[in-house]
Amino acid sequence: MREVRIGLIGFGWMGQAHSRSYRNIPVYFPSEGINPRLVAVSDTVEDRLELATNNFGFETGNTDWRQVIERDDLDVIDITAPNAMHQELVEAAAAAGRHIFCEKPVGVEPGATAKIEAAARSAGTITGCGYNYRWAPMVQYTKRLITDGRLGEVTHYRGRFFSMYGRDRLGLLSWRFLQNEAGYGTLTDIMSHTVDMALHLAGPIKRVVAVKDIFVKQRPLPTGAGTHYDRGSPGDPTGEVTNEDYVGALVEFASGARGTLEADRSIFGPQSSMAFEVNGSKGAASWDHEKLNQLKLYLAEEQSNDGYIEVLAGDAFPHQGNIVPGGGNSLGYEDMKVIEALEYLKSVVAGKPHHPGFDDALATASVLHAMTMSWESDGWEDVVSLRIE
Repeated sequence: MREVRIGLIGFGWMGQAHSRSYRNIPVYFPSEGINPRLVAVSDTVEDRLELATNNFGFETGNTDWRQVIERDDLDVIDITAPNAMHQELVEAAAAAGRHIFCEKPVGVEPGATAKIEAAARSAGTITGCGYNYRWAPMVQYTKRLITDGRLGEVTHYRGRFFSMYGRDRLGLLSWRFLQNEAGYGTLTDIMSHTVDMALHLAGPIKRVVAVKDIFVKQRPLPTGAGTHYDRGSPGDPTGEVTNEDYVGALVEFASGARGTLEADRSIFGPQSSMAFEVNGSKGAASWDHEKLNQLKLYLAEEQSNDGYIEVLAGDAFPHQGNIVPGGGNSLGYEDMKVIEALEYLKSVVAGKPHHPGFDDALATASVLHAMTMSWESDGWEDVVSLRIE
C-alpha cells in the first residue's frame, strides 16, 4: 500500500468534499494500493479545524496556511481556499517542491492562471485541477465514443451550466459575488466547467464572441462566515454585486465545428444543469449532470431505430462498478470527486503528468480571456494561449 501524505488548505464545503474523497479511495478502490494520509489542514475558522481533526482524521490543524506548506513530510498540497488566494498558495507550494491539486479555475482571473501554471511547470510538480465533471462515467463513455469515431466528425457542440445557487435574491453577498475576492463571477466559477468540457470533448476553440450581464445587483451583507447558499432577511443591509451572473458565447472550434456555451448562476428552473449535446456526422450524445446517470445516445449506423436511446450508467462503465455494482444504480456528485482524487493520486504515485492539470486549466483560461476581450470589443476574438514561456 503506497501512502500519500496530504496537506489541505481551506476546509469549507469543497475542502470537506476533497477530504471525504481521499478517505474513500482505499474503501472503494482497494486494488489500487493507494492510502491517502490526511496529515495537516489549515482554515481561518476554528470550528472547521476542530471538525477536521475530530471527525475527518486530520492529524493537525492550524489557521496559518504557511505551517502546512512549510512541513517537510507532505507529498501533496490540496488547495480549496477562495480563488483570490490561489496564486500565492500555489507559488509557495511549488517553491516547496510539493505536488499540487487546486480547485478550478486555479487563478482568480485568466492571467493569474497563466502565472500559476508557469510556476508549477518550472518547479516540475504534478498538478491536478478540479474539473470533476469529466469523471462522470457517462462523460468518460462519451469521450471514448468520440475518440473511437463512433459519433463521426463533430459538427455541433452546445454546452451550458445553469445553476440555482445565485437565484435567491436574499442569498448573502459572499466572496463569490465580489470581483476583488472571487475575480470574475460566472465566467470563472461555472463557465470554466462549460469550457473545459467543450475542450475535453470537442477539442480546441479557435474564436469566440461573448456577452455578460448582472441580473441580481444587490445582496444582503453577511454577518459571519456565510456561504453563497446562506440567506439574509428582507430589510437587511445590502451590498453591490461586482461580478457577472451570466455569460453566453458563440464559438468556433479549430476542427471547424460550431457551438454555443452558456452559464448562469441566477436562473430560475434548472438546479445544477451542467450539460452538453454533441452532434457528429454519425450520431449524437447528450448528458446533463441533473441526470448524472443517464446518457441520451444516437448511433445512426449501429441502432435499428432512428433517434436517441437512453443509456443508464452501470458497472460496465469506467469506475462505477467499484462504487456500486449492477446496471441502473446511481452515483452522486461526491462519487465524481472520489474518482477525481483517485486518478490524481495515481498520477502522483506513477510520477507522470495528470489531466486535467494546470495546462488544461490554462487552455480553459485562454478561452475565458478571449470572452472578456469580446465583452470589450463587442465582436469575435481569437483564442490565444496565455502560456508564459
